[in-house]
Amino acid sequence: TSGPTLEAIRFGEWEIEPWCTSSYEMEYIANSLVYVCEFCLKYMRSEFIADRHKMKCPVRHPPGDEIYRDGPISIFEVDGRKNKIYCQNLCLFAKMFIAHKTLFFDVEPFLFYVMTEADDTGCHFVGYFSKEKRSQGNHNVSCILILPIHQRKGYGNLLIEFSYLLTNRENKIGSPEKPLSKSGLHSYRYYWKNVLFEELNKDRKSISIQELSRLTSMTVDDVIATLQINNMIEKDEINDTYKIIVSKKVVEDHLRKVEAKGYPRIKPENLRWTPFILTRALNLKSTDDLTFRIADHMKLNDSS
Repeated sequence: TSGPTLEAIRFGEWEIEPWCTSSYEMEYIANSLVYVCEFCLKYMRSEFIADRHKMKCPVRHPPGDEIYRDGPISIFEVDGRKNKIYCQNLCLFAKMFIAHKTLFFDVEPFLFYVMTEADDTGCHFVGYFSKEKRSQGNHNVSCILILPIHQRKGYGNLLIEFSYLLTNRENKIGSPEKPLSKSGLHSYRYYWKNVLFEELNKDRKSISIQELSRLTSMTVDDVIATLQINNMIEKDEINDTYKIIVSKKVVEDHLRKVEAKGYPRIKPENLRWTPFILTRALNLKSTDDLTFRIADHMKLNDSS
């Protein structure tokens, strides 16, 4: 006979159905429901324990440095070595929604970039991506997830855009680890198309694939693949060369549709960050001011 299966995760005020097989210990899924703290990501086996934890848990935002903020959205950089338990809990939680995820406990070689939405109770988990501190293959993302309750808000595209902003600040080019899931591949193809169309819509006499790679921080392979999918590369059989074919109308029509969705975009000027391999400067925003931020939200709520 098969053992118990996890039917739902209680996460804050939400009850979420997992997409994949649980990696939590059998004793935690005996009642087919696991309770996860939305701030520290500790997992518990009963409502009583979860309620007790909620009263005592002092955590109101991810550990590490808040490196980006735009309105209620924040992104924190969390070091897998310095915050091992949090990152292990994050990986176990993410396994519920990422079929190919195998990393749970060896988190020390990774950095985790956690996106949150703030209100008067704290910074609530929205999604994250992880990346190796020293990638041999120019991978700027290892795993990426937006919780089902926060999808269709443009947050996946926002996290991908943020990962390329970090790659740009490192003066590198990057690409996510392969293979991508079906939904992940769809998200990346959408992002790649958007950024390439933005560059191709600018007034230029000519541009090369190498220049597109440098401007977007995408690899040459990803640039070529995106152009091919959108029928924008043509081979000159006589000279055995390739050229980029741009239809101004196709590009403009697509960009208008993207803009009409009104999804959030990353504001590069809001990033307070230096690459991991460099000495951390004092431009990292202290997490201490989150206390004032939460208070600001409470004032806004009180005045409404």
